[in-house]
Amino acid sequence: MSSLSENPADLDPTDPTGEVGVRAEAYRNWGRWGEDDALGTLNFIDAAKRLEAARLVTEGLTVSLGQEFNEDGPQKGWKKRNNPVHTMTGTGLDAERNPGVHPHGIGGADDLIVMPLQCSTQWDGLGHIFDHGYAWNGRRAGDVVTTQGDQVTGIEHAAAVIVSRGVLLDLGRHLRPETGELEDGYAITTEDLQACLAAQGVSSAVGRGDILLVRTGQLARVRRQGWGDYAGGPAPGLSLTTAGWLHRSEIAAIATDTWGFEVRPNEFHDSFQPLHQVVIPNMGLTVGEMWDLEGIGQACAERGRYEFLLSAQPLPITGAVGSPLNPIALL
Repeated sequence: MSSLSENPADLDPTDPTGEVGVRAEAYRNWGRWGEDDALGTLNFIDAAKRLEAARLVTEGLTVSLGQEFNEDGPQKGWKKRNNPVHTMTGTGLDAERNPGVHPHGIGGADDLIVMPLQCSTQWDGLGHIFDHGYAWNGRRAGDVVTTQGDQVTGIEHAAAVIVSRGVLLDLGRHLRPETGELEDGYAITTEDLQACLAAQGVSSAVGRGDILLVRTGQLARVRRQGWGDYAGGPAPGLSLTTAGWLHRSEIAAIATDTWGFEVRPNEFHDSFQPLHQVVIPNMGLTVGEMWDLEGIGQACAERGRYEFLLSAQPLPITGAVGSPLNPIALL
């Protein structure tokens, strides 16, 4: 097993257990915010950070960072993750054909939706991933998430928390200026992150309490070419070797425009989402996936400014280990 190198070439592709384990221990935040903590790195967002973020709003421009939730989404059924099923329970036709059901001519429509909570733009909660049977903050996984849901770190705890300074690192435009899109399987390194930050300038400085958005451009590509294997297939994403940088930066959360946040195929012969295993249960980092970063990428490129107020609250679904959302950037 290699040391804590931040060069992917130094990873031992035959030893995912060792490479993950040494980073999990090195970057573990267990106990940092007390034994009862349910927020992890979201604790880095404080009132001063929100006031700093609010001062970034100078135009009143809002940009949605959420994909639509509909039957034409990317899911293919893995782990019962299907696209949303939207059903009308009351329609205009009902009102026309049954005018006397309600008084004085009033009518209305109602609908319902059935969907996995991680079928489109979403947050991974802290109860989503375990490491050798342990959840965030060193708790036994079985004591945290039961058939009744996440009893300790349910996503509802973050419902009023995730409003902060957002920072976009547009790796697609930085590394591939001709296309703006990283190729599938590209492992984003610490060197890449730092170089992009330097190229974009001071407005993209990343620090404590910020929410980091990483645009790879993959979503733009699949919108042209079709979903293909977007859900669970090859993708650009962060290398396991960026874990140290994520820990040092003290960001509150991170989100990407890909299905799984980290590079796929993963960097080992036999592994599944090793960076998740380090950052969620050990670091306590909230991770967002399938965000639509095309609009904010264009807005930032046009202005040469990569910071904004970001409002990205999850739905307060009691006991959930993830949540759909429609994040809004305000410039």
